[in-house]
Amino acid sequence: MKSHARQQSAVDSVSETDNSANVHNESSHLATVSRLAPVQPLDESVTADVGYDGGVRDTGRKSMRVWVIAALALAAAVATWMLTRAPAAPAADPAAVANATPLELAQVDVSAVRERVLARFLPLSGSMSPVVQATVKSKVSGEVEQVTVREGQDVREGDIIARIDTRNLQAQYDRELAAVDKARADLDLATLNRDKNRTLLEQKYISQNTYEQTESAYAANVASLRLAEAQARMVKISLEDSVIRAPFTGTIAKRLVQPGEKVSQDSSIVTVVDLRQMLLEAAVPAAEIPSVHAGQTARFKVGGFGEREFTGEVQRINPTTVEGSRAITIYIAVPNADRSLKGGMFAQGQLAIDATQPVLSIPQMAARDEAGASFVYTLEDGKIVRKPVTLGQRVKGQDFVEVREGLTAGERVIVADIGEAKPGSHAVVRGDAEKITAEAG
Repeated sequence: MKSHARQQSAVDSVSETDNSANVHNESSHLATVSRLAPVQPLDESVTADVGYDGGVRDTGRKSMRVWVIAALALAAAVATWMLTRAPAAPAADPAAVANATPLELAQVDVSAVRERVLARFLPLSGSMSPVVQATVKSKVSGEVEQVTVREGQDVREGDIIARIDTRNLQAQYDRELAAVDKARADLDLATLNRDKNRTLLEQKYISQNTYEQTESAYAANVASLRLAEAQARMVKISLEDSVIRAPFTGTIAKRLVQPGEKVSQDSSIVTVVDLRQMLLEAAVPAAEIPSVHAGQTARFKVGGFGEREFTGEVQRINPTTVEGSRAITIYIAVPNADRSLKGGMFAQGQLAIDATQPVLSIPQMAARDEAGASFVYTLEDGKIVRKPVTLGQRVKGQDFVEVREGLTAGERVIVADIGEAKPGSHAVVRGDAEKITAEAG
């Protein structure tokens, strides 16, 4: 019995020790969780509900409280981990930047800002028209028998375009030919009488007055023959004009009559254009006319041809302003060997005119853009410096652009691409040291 009592006492002692440890661990856990998140106390009505199985209900409430605390602790731990998992980026080391290898540039990679004489460009726009174009008209009246061409058809000089009914003209021509024959017969008789009377005059069988009358009749018959022949030629010309021919090599732009129509003299038949030489008519402000002269080159684009650029040369300048404006029309001749340009097309471009004075400028390759603003990289004391600038109009194909603000004469701008180099980085130009040494020597 004593042995059994000692064993039971040992068991009770171990149980008390375990319970004490559990209570201590639970207290520690609750203290840790209380620092992470607040815990709402359980409802007193629940804790007061203790019956004959109060021990069982108390144990259930403790288990529920442990699971809630554990879930809250896990959520807090995850949130803490997510907030602290991204390490802060290390700050740039100024010493490392200062000791970085400098960017090496060639002499051609930099350019000095200086005054240059730049060509000015005058914007212009206008419509295209063929230099050679004509409306072919009928020279005789009559019924149109045939029209051999249509719009867009190419013709060569002398090709038949249309025919007019010639029956009346043919009858007139035959009548005039008969009149010529009669006049020629009358002239032959007058010639015979003149020759006979000349012989009689020499033999003194007739008077001088009688001979002169014969001579006058002869001259009248000569004139009548010439008149008849002239009238016959006129009718023959009209007969030839009944066949209408192309006046030059070109393209039919309009067909204005149809077979069977009655036309009169000077009625329009077709319009022919030659597209091999075009003319651009553009209005220029009168204030700019002193800078415009024949021979200057214009470059322009025409809708539908993409980036294709056409060139022309100023040919003439109108001596008066356009009515109702202060603009003067200039005429620019444009070669069009492939006949790609058509009449009526609209062109926009610019005319190169001479600059009146030098302006501060830099190479266009040195100008850079970002968010709609222009800037350049300069080289100052061996370092790259970014400077905002205000530039003049940039013209495609021109090497330099005017600098209006942001730079002064003598500064050096970087023309080449500097890659990943940033403002403040060191840069050296190959040959600068040798140049300084040579100047010092």
